[in-house]
Amino acid sequence: MTFSTLALVIVLGLSGPLLALPQTWHIPVILGELIAGIIFGTTGFGVLHPSDPIFTFLADMGFALVMFVAGTHVPVRDPAVRTALGRGAVRAVLVGLLATAAGFGIARWFDTGHGAVYAVLMASSSAALVLPIIDSLGLRGNPVLALTAQVAIADTACVLSLPLVIDPANAGRAALGAVAVAAAATVLFFVLRKLESSGRRRRVHRLSEDRAFALELRVSLAVLFTLCALATQTRVSIMLAGFAAGLAVAGIGEPRRVARQLFAINDGFLGPLFFVWLGARLNLREFGEHPRLILLGLVLGIGAVLVHFTTRVAGQPIAFGTLAAAQVGVPVAAVTVGSQLHVLVPGEASAMMLGALCTITAAAFAASRIAAASAHTE
Repeated sequence: MTFSTLALVIVLGLSGPLLALPQTWHIPVILGELIAGIIFGTTGFGVLHPSDPIFTFLADMGFALVMFVAGTHVPVRDPAVRTALGRGAVRAVLVGLLATAAGFGIARWFDTGHGAVYAVLMASSSAALVLPIIDSLGLRGNPVLALTAQVAIADTACVLSLPLVIDPANAGRAALGAVAVAAAATVLFFVLRKLESSGRRRRVHRLSEDRAFALELRVSLAVLFTLCALATQTRVSIMLAGFAAGLAVAGIGEPRRVARQLFAINDGFLGPLFFVWLGARLNLREFGEHPRLILLGLVLGIGAVLVHFTTRVAGQPIAFGTLAAAQVGVPVAAVTVGSQLHVLVPGEASAMMLGALCTITAAAFAASRIAAASAHTE
């Protein structure tokens, strides 16, 4: 990793906003970043070397921050969403049960032995992707609240489940590590709530703003990386540490100034760097050696959409169910953690990302249909 390489990575990260520029497409920014990494990484020109330890460490920082921001997107404080938790939970459980059956069936068909991982992938939703789409379309009403609750429940449950299913041989150790991280995040939540209720957080905020100290950002990053240190010491993924820290902050309400500062660091630097690194790490040439895994990716993506269709029996419109199938964080985490642990078969990581792209495509189409229906109603 040199400054010229770092400059190249940042420039490649600009491909994300460029590809996502047409708002009607509802394409996530990470897609362009992943494609740029694939072109310049292991699959393409080989200019980027994802095994470089400095590059990897910076990517780990980005991964932790991406999961932290994803956790802050979960609407745990919204009272309107809490009223719809019952319907959202029923739909999330229904999808989870069907995804479990489908996941183990797919694993048996492709003989990978990762049925539990596939189940978590297909049952997952992405609050970080779905909620911005809902906001951009200006959707309101009870069906939207139920969808938001369903996505929040599925996203949280699948992020917590992934470390346990990605490496079953060490599931007990992972469970203990997850408990330690969750306990630390719970303590963090109560400390933050105490600081908020006592008014100390607001006093620090005013001081930081007046003196340009950026104290809240510094504390947020210190807490995040402390949880990441705990995760690495207890041998669980920093994915869980980042997400748990984000949930704790979401529980007391993230200050807008801190949100803007984190947005700048995450979306302007470490986030794009992580996704370019992830794209560079994927080796799509393995599809040539294992062409059946292309089918695996398509089956995972289409299967995720189909199991979310079943929420129609619980009163959810098909388009809303398709939107709930959109997945980003969990597949990215599965690929990152699975590659680090060397538990995935060759080409399987690329298949998982292909499946995620299928769900994003379906969600973008569903969002367009919902927007057209809303415009027609108005």
